[in-house]
Amino acid sequence: MENAILAGFALGFSLILAIGAQNAFVLRQGLKRSHVFAVCLACALSDAILIVVGVAGFGFLSASISGLAEIMRWGGAVFLIGYGALAFRSAWRGGHVLSADGATGSLRATLLTSLALTWLNPHVYLDTVALLGSVSAQYQDRTGFALGAILASFTFFFGLGYGARLLAPVFARPVAWRVLDLGIGVIMWSIAYGLITY
Repeated sequence: MENAILAGFALGFSLILAIGAQNAFVLRQGLKRSHVFAVCLACALSDAILIVVGVAGFGFLSASISGLAEIMRWGGAVFLIGYGALAFRSAWRGGHVLSADGATGSLRATLLTSLALTWLNPHVYLDTVALLGSVSAQYQDRTGFALGAILASFTFFFGLGYGARLLAPVFARPVAWRVLDLGIGVIMWSIAYGLITY
């Protein structure tokens, strides 16, 4: 069982390690200290659901429903283009500084953005459902494998969200926010371009 948990943790962690739209959002919320726990929990629970679905053997879902992959791909691209445009606008306007309270945006709006960045990203289905699901089939203890991958998700998102506070002194300067917003915009549009040209 221990081997399956470690394997699930290692693979799960490596899949979400690369900075992406969802991770950039969690980082930004952590820097702002705005709804950090709720955002981290929403991302980790979403991953947990997808991991369970994949390990339970439903990785064939997108292949069995005609057109689902295309709908996810184009819907995700449109959302990322829009979110990237907002980040570029924020970078252009500037003026942000890291406030002590970090209260920006309602909890509802923040959670909806967080969930959209998770569930509208086609790569998350490939990574958590298809890839983790297929790899888990190699282990007799698939439950242990799933638990390891879920633990990796919780570890990563909460580490990213709360670890971002260490960067608070850097983001006390408006120029740092402009660079972050610019980077987020580039990431969003790069991912969208990849989806469109896939």
